[in-house]
Amino acid sequence: MSVSVEVPSLGESVIEGTVARWLVNEGDTVTLDQIIVELTTDKVDVEIPSPCAGVVGKILAAVDDTVEVGAQLAVIDETGAGAGVSKAPASPQQTQAAPPQPTPTEAKSAAPRNPAPPPTPLATRAASAAGIDPKTVSGSGAHGRVTRADVSAQTSAPPAQAPVPSPSASVAPVRSAASAAPAAQRASAQSFGTGVEEGDRVVPMTRLRKLVADHMVYSKRTSPHVGAVAEIDMSAVSDLRKANKADFQKTQGIGLTFLPFIVHAVVRALRENPALNASVIEDSIVERRAVNIGIAVETEKGLMVPVIRNADRLSLAGVAAAIEDLSTRARTKKLSADDLRGGTFTISNPGRKGNLYGFAIINQPQVGILRMGEMVKRPVVRTVNGEDVIVIRAMMHLALSYDHRAVDGSPANAFLFRVRELLESADFDL
Repeated sequence: MSVSVEVPSLGESVIEGTVARWLVNEGDTVTLDQIIVELTTDKVDVEIPSPCAGVVGKILAAVDDTVEVGAQLAVIDETGAGAGVSKAPASPQQTQAAPPQPTPTEAKSAAPRNPAPPPTPLATRAASAAGIDPKTVSGSGAHGRVTRADVSAQTSAPPAQAPVPSPSASVAPVRSAASAAPAAQRASAQSFGTGVEEGDRVVPMTRLRKLVADHMVYSKRTSPHVGAVAEIDMSAVSDLRKANKADFQKTQGIGLTFLPFIVHAVVRALRENPALNASVIEDSIVERRAVNIGIAVETEKGLMVPVIRNADRLSLAGVAAAIEDLSTRARTKKLSADDLRGGTFTISNPGRKGNLYGFAIINQPQVGILRMGEMVKRPVVRTVNGEDVIVIRAMMHLALSYDHRAVDGSPANAFLFRVRELLESADFDL
């Protein structure tokens, strides 16, 4: 009996993914729930497990193929014999993209002999939008297949002043230095021509890095960014955390960091200043009922922003637990696409070392993002018993970037002042 391996639901608004890597070959024996293929989407990477134990009978989608939700990726023969495997009707994208499949015994030898696999559907769309013929693009995908990244590299490359040098010409040192690198990296080095010098390292953008880059450029072009900074005395929060962190660890099973205090203060301030908990949609400003806080998390693959849903309904302990859960799943590649959607405001914490303050780029279509600075002890002036004295306090800067299309200075400053007020009073229930 054969069992189909299909593309699962990838989250709301995500209808397709790209095959990033096969971890098995045709004829391999697999166990139940063994990860056999990785997909990448515009939002997350997804690991697909085997639905049963058996033998991989047919692989129906190649690396770099774009596959829709519900499409068939492979079939597993539960009997282990590999016989009687039937192939379900292919989706229109598969019909267009996938070359004829070899028999299991021919799979490994036949694949390299395929001289010109068709471009991926995403590459075809990108080429059409750029007004170029995908056949003129050098492919870096499986067996030389043209991918969207190849099209993007060609359309963004500077105009050539002369034909691309041969391997023996001026770029030879670059190719020599990168000879052990993947084909895509060597192709990228050649595409820059003489712009890459000996000893330079060409690092092609990953899919996630390109998506982040595109989104950041789009945001800066779309929103007139304005910044405001508040200096926060975190001493009261620091004392509260110090007094409760041992009990918190014992009762909640997680550490108590400063981030939940920031998030909890931001949530309360957003409830009182709804202009910052909003989105710009066409010619309207939509003030959101739900308060869904995106938390920027740096992972080995790049920046991701999972969302704490209905954060205004959570206690500080609940916020801390949500942050721990989302951060852990982000770093272990266990997030779903739904974990990344629906944010109404974002908080960024770029690190504690040498970070006084900085202005983050707004996560569209939101209208605000708050960036945390480093918390350091330093001398400040305070009034004690009617006298000005110099005292040591734990100080932090919070920098707000807001969209001036939707938010003016007065509500932005009112929001930031309220966040400061809540933190300096340490008005939190643990």
